[in-house]
Amino acid sequence: MTSGQPVLADIGSPALVVNVNGSCPVVVICEHASRHIPDTLKGLGLSESDQQSHIAWDIGAEAVSRRLAELLDAPLILQRYSRLVYDCNRPPTSHGAMPVVSETTRVPGNEALASGDREQRINEIYEPFHDQVSEIINSMADRGTLPTIVTLHTFTPTYKGVPRNLDLGVLHDSDSRLADTILGLCEQESGFDARRNEPYGPADGVTHTLVRHCLASGLLNVMFEVRNDLVADETGQQAWASTLHRLVSRAMGEPAATLDAIAGKGRQS
Repeated sequence: MTSGQPVLADIGSPALVVNVNGSCPVVVICEHASRHIPDTLKGLGLSESDQQSHIAWDIGAEAVSRRLAELLDAPLILQRYSRLVYDCNRPPTSHGAMPVVSETTRVPGNEALASGDREQRINEIYEPFHDQVSEIINSMADRGTLPTIVTLHTFTPTYKGVPRNLDLGVLHDSDSRLADTILGLCEQESGFDARRNEPYGPADGVTHTLVRHCLASGLLNVMFEVRNDLVADETGQQAWASTLHRLVSRAMGEPAATLDAIAGKGRQS
């Protein structure tokens, strides 16, 4: 790759904002919504099937995010480029930000990247995306609303040959208030298996968006991981969006004191 190529020349801004004036005090974020690889990167040297596979994006995540945001009447921020170009849920210091290997697949276009090419992806994808997230949060705060942040991802049923026998991961970093409440509500549900910080957790570096935008400011936050075979078609996407809508809406109905009490109990256990 030639240093200084215009990575974003083909479709522009990495952040697509939907329903910016939504009435709900929630911001839904989907960092792995797209599998788009700019033409200038020549598919990162991957086969067409690899470019369409889960290594390039979170299958079903955009559709579920759109429906969830619609049900909530919440702003939605979608990342418009493949996570193989830049994974916006990773900081620039992370090896996973521009992975050389994704699961077991080599990504030739990310090997031996010149420092200028790395900086270009950071400057044209990562920073503008997170600047847009900050702008939406700050705009809501200026109107007197401290939003709750919900990020949405999907995961594969099998990873490196190991089955993942759960349906929903409810993830959090050091602030577990909202996740604790949602997990408590999941125990009252039937028909799906929900677990805390699975199939990934903070130690895997997957909570970057939550850390960057929520921890210092104290914004309530949670990250959902839905198994992607459950949202491979419209029926599953609609069903899981409805389930997540129900969980988030009920959790947000809890008084702040209840959330704090649950969080305290979780930290002691």
